[in-house]
This record gives sequence, C-alpha cells and structure tokens, in this order.
Amino acid sequence: MVIPVYNEVDSLEPLFGKLSEVLGTMGRGFEILFIDDGSDDGSGDVLERLRQRDTRVGVISFRRNFGKSAALDAGFGACRGELVFTMDADLQDDPEEMPAMLAKLEQEGYDLVSGWKHDRQDSLGKTLPSRLFNLVTSIASGLRLHDFNCGFKLYRGIVARGLKVYGELHRYLPALAHWQGYRVTEIKVRHHKRKFGRSKFGAGRLVKGYLDLITVVFLNRYTRSPLHFFGTLGSLLCALGFAIGLYFVGYWVTHHNIGGRVPLLLFAIFLMLTGVQLISTGLLGEMLTSSLHYEREPAYLVREQNLPEKQPRES
Repeated sequence: MVIPVYNEVDSLEPLFGKLSEVLGTMGRGFEILFIDDGSDDGSGDVLERLRQRDTRVGVISFRRNFGKSAALDAGFGACRGELVFTMDADLQDDPEEMPAMLAKLEQEGYDLVSGWKHDRQDSLGKTLPSRLFNLVTSIASGLRLHDFNCGFKLYRGIVARGLKVYGELHRYLPALAHWQGYRVTEIKVRHHKRKFGRSKFGAGRLVKGYLDLITVVFLNRYTRSPLHFFGTLGSLLCALGFAIGLYFVGYWVTHHNIGGRVPLLLFAIFLMLTGVQLISTGLLGEMLTSSLHYEREPAYLVREQNLPEKQPRES
C-alpha cells in the first residue's frame, strides 16, 4: 500500500488503525508504505512511531515538498507487492472499500481499478471544476471514467511500477495505464468529509491540470511520431493559405486590381510560412526520434511471450 502524506498529523493514527483492521481481515500479507512529502507539522514523528510499532510499516521522507506525483513515483519504485493500493492520508477515503476493489480486479481481470467518489463530500468549488476536468480528460484520452483524480486506486504491481509519474501527472494515471494497453475500470467508493487539516490543492490546479493534459496527450500519441502532429497542422495551414492564394490569382486575372485586399494576401502568406515551419519542426522531431530509437525503451508492452523451444544443435 502506498500513501502520500503532507501535513496530515491528526489523521495518521486513525488511518493506520483502520487500515490494519481492514487489511487484517483480507487474509493476505501486506505492507504499508507512507511517503512523507516534506511535512512540517509533526507528521514525520507520527510516521516514525508507527514504523517502530509495526514492522509492516515503511516510511520514505522527502527533504522538502515535491508534490503528490513525486511521492507516488517513490512509492511505486519501493513497493514490492503484486497488488498496490493507493489512497490519500486525509481520512476522506474509506479503507472498507478495499475488498470490493480487490474483487473487481481479480474476478473481472482488470489491471487497474480506480475509485469513483460518486457522492463527493466537498464544496462546489471543487466538485464543479472536477466534473469539467473529468469530462475533458475522458474525451481526450478515450477512457470513459467519472473520476480520474481520485487517489483511491488498486493497481497490479506491474502496472504501478511501469508508470512514469512526474510533474502533476498523478491526475492521469488511469489514462497512462490505458494507453499502455492495460485494462482500466472504476468502482463507486464512499467519500467522507475532511475531519482534520485542510486541502492542499488550490485553484491553480485547474491551469496545471489543463497544461498536463496537453503534455500527456502529446507524449503518448505523438512522442514517437511528431510529424503526425506538426505535419498535419502545418499541412492544413499551408492548404488554407494556398487556397486563399488561388482566390487572389483568380481575382487578379478578372479584376487586375487587388489593392484593397492586401491584408488578406499577407495573411495567406503568413499561413503558408507557418505551415512550412510546422512541417519542418515535425521532420526535425522525426530525425531526433529515429536517432534515439535504439537508446529508448520499446514502444510496446508484451502481455505474454511463448517462444519455440531451443533445438539441439546438430553434430
């Protein structure tokens, strides 16, 4: 289990008690890995006491606050289980939902089960932007989920350890897994009002989320074929500029005077020059991609591999 922590000193003891109770009834071995993301309210001291009390507790402490994505990345890299739960440390997620998430994953063959806070106990200032965010992300990613940003998730270990999480990409982990070919679904989970502390995410998350969505879509769809993006956009601009140019040629042949339409002519030239630049950018990207091909990870993930048995060499 991986739990990012940032200034949640009052929540940690009750959270650990509830987790121990629920995990103990599931009949499986477990470990709980807390990632202290630079807390300065005493959370680190509480986590150290929990670690000394229970050998199944591990703690990774950052020197300063690096963000939730960095905490998850550190946790995924250090966890050893075949299955990995993640949840926030603010007591808003309910550990009693874990058996249902586990059953969904194992019985239906999914690789990632994401929580859906269908009755979210937050203010409209959070819920309304979140709905817009989830709608846009669903359309852009091709994965239909109601709640991408819910921190309560269950991963197969191979999925969690294969995700590259940085910046603010923790919001898009289901989409990243989906693009890698893993089966992703969601399940309704209970959501509680915050009892202690305050939310660590302000209005700035909307701008960051928008920029990160562009990053995620571009890197996953065009990072290995940049010409498909820049070339398509550049070709459209060139075609539009060329069409306007043809209009001017026809107008000049019939009227012999284009003096009043010079701004539109300049706009056509601008479109064609911009289109050529975009196509050139795509070609340069393709050259870089080709030169780095053998140094990068493959563009595919193998689910299963069955090779012929090695035949004995003839004497």
